[in-house]
Amino acid sequence: MIRTIFVWSCIVIATLVLGVFTLIAYPFDRRGKVGHRYARLWGKIALLANRVKVKIEGLEHLNGKGPYIFMSNHQGGYDIFALLGHLPYQFKWLAKKELFSIPFFGWTMAAAGYIRIDREGTRETVEAMNEAAQKIRDGMSVVIFPEGSRSPDGLIQPFKKGGFTLAIKSKVPIVPIAISGSRDIMPKDRLTVTSGEIRMFVDHPIETQHCSSKDREPLMKKVREVISKNFELISEKRSEEKP
Repeated sequence: MIRTIFVWSCIVIATLVLGVFTLIAYPFDRRGKVGHRYARLWGKIALLANRVKVKIEGLEHLNGKGPYIFMSNHQGGYDIFALLGHLPYQFKWLAKKELFSIPFFGWTMAAAGYIRIDREGTRETVEAMNEAAQKIRDGMSVVIFPEGSRSPDGLIQPFKKGGFTLAIKSKVPIVPIAISGSRDIMPKDRLTVTSGEIRMFVDHPIETQHCSSKDREPLMKKVREVISKNFELISEKRSEEKP
């Protein structure tokens, strides 16, 4: 309990301080570079406060600067901190619109240029998806959790279609990322935390240049198979290397 109080105190303080800096920088930071640096620092503070080590493999599979659509499985709350702190690309998050309604936190997300998505399938959803696709074509990478939310049991859940529709619209490669270990640190529906190790594996980009809407289901299946395979491999490595 003492660890949890300390960690959350660090996260809250970092959120407030770096959030203020992000809001101040916003008028002069239209491309979001400064905002992303603050977000990256926020992730590293959360990892350091909880003594979480992150090992990332496979970055050599990415030869260019992007843009990319990074897609990762979602094991626990610390996935976000691990990706922010250790994925060496400037990117934005695709997030459900409800998060933007949270006072201060939502304002900071908007100032950082994160993209809100309405899951209800309304006309606004289509417009937001088209706007996001244009931003990606213009050079902005994004990170998406295609499961939609954290896994309740550690298994990789079915993928939702929205991210793949966005990838097909934008014609930008999908980069599958497998994450293992974060569920042990802070699983879904739990605020208490423990220290530990998170492993990430970045696989080869999957091209979407010639994909159309009829290719969405095969694309979803391919990305899920790659992430599932790598998730099993890095989970086995973690188990073998545990003292």
